[in-house]
Amino acid sequence: MIVPRSRLLFWVALVVLPFSLLAALEPGAGAVSLAAIGGLAALALLDAAGARRGLGGLGVELPAVARLSKDREARLEVRVRNPRQEPKTIRLALALPRAIDSGQEDARVELPGGSEWSRFTWACCPRQRGHYRVETARVETRSPLGFWDARKTVAARSELRVYPNLLGERRQLAALFLHRSMAGLHAQRQIGKGREFEKLREYIPGDGFDEIHWKATAKRGRPITKVFQLERTQEVYVVIDASRLSGREVERRQAAPGTTRLPTAALERFITAALVLGLAAEQQGDLFGLLTFSDRVGNFVRARNGKAHYSACRDALYLLQPQLVTPDYDELCTFIRLRLRRRALLVFLTSLDDPAVAESFVRNLDLIRRQHLVLVNMLQPPGVAPLFSEPSVASPDDLYEHLGGHMRWANLRELEKVLQRRGVRFSLLHNERLSADLVSQYLNVKRRQAL
Repeated sequence: MIVPRSRLLFWVALVVLPFSLLAALEPGAGAVSLAAIGGLAALALLDAAGARRGLGGLGVELPAVARLSKDREARLEVRVRNPRQEPKTIRLALALPRAIDSGQEDARVELPGGSEWSRFTWACCPRQRGHYRVETARVETRSPLGFWDARKTVAARSELRVYPNLLGERRQLAALFLHRSMAGLHAQRQIGKGREFEKLREYIPGDGFDEIHWKATAKRGRPITKVFQLERTQEVYVVIDASRLSGREVERRQAAPGTTRLPTAALERFITAALVLGLAAEQQGDLFGLLTFSDRVGNFVRARNGKAHYSACRDALYLLQPQLVTPDYDELCTFIRLRLRRRALLVFLTSLDDPAVAESFVRNLDLIRRQHLVLVNMLQPPGVAPLFSEPSVASPDDLYEHLGGHMRWANLRELEKVLQRRGVRFSLLHNERLSADLVSQYLNVKRRQAL
């Protein structure tokens, strides 16, 4: 495809119009006018052919897989192929998805002579988590005489994976994730002596009778004591609810300075908090796993550790979207009972403010609560608070609204007592502190050796 440039219009106005007027006024000048106009037309046609030749062989390559983080500035590496190795200037535009913001619609690229490949970076910022594809790019170059712009569409296939942004969450836990000999963390006394056998040693006065290894004592003829150590490889699973309750908006967070405030769903916060907890478990030497569910069990990643395993967990979550279904806790608890044989820490991220859903959860919890240590966490819904905790009441409508929030808060407090009698801890957490509170719960379980 070729389009005329302003230079061609200028020459048309400079040549065609005057000579046409001359031929109309002076019949003898018709041949000269026709020759001038024909020469300009021939020159324009030759220039158009040169413009098409200038596009020959031009190609664009993007990374096969580009990993980006939501709401973080990123740069895509773009490679342009110039097989003729002639110096030229091209105009390039990428067909980015709507969810990928870019500060530029196109870019002018200088292709140097003597080089087949040229590379530059394209700035962009993803606004939504998920999986996207770039299929094509548009290339434009100028004709040799500057009369035309030649354009064509070239294949530029790339897979864009937009992951959750953990930067803000990790800043709240900088002392845990910075490798500085745990500087900044408060030392806490470890409760208990551990349950994992480490070694045998000679008896020391003061050792309890329950610590004596009687078989080794009989074999060696002198008292031998067992030494225990703290468990280092415990299993931690985060169970994420991806049903309709997790698709509700929890707040509006500022996306960037000067931009509109974007809604944040509960599932987005659950995914971010789960990945942060996975990093904390990796730091503590434990095994981390994932389980997602809605009306059926979704992704299940068995607990392991290592960078490859963390990447697998991240890949299992970045495509997760809320479903318009009611959560099925019967199938979930049956699945956990059958698949998780070893005692593990189960951290539930769900919403239980629906009375029917909460009743189903409590009823099916008996399948797993005796074998596993269960922590249930829920984001505090907007407006759910004790009656007199919000002083801004300006009208009777506000009063009734706060009264409804108080009744929902009272129901959640009653649910907390019901779960507490079953040995399950229920926490109503604030959005901004979700990741930090989850890590704090996990470290408290480690310190108390509750698992």
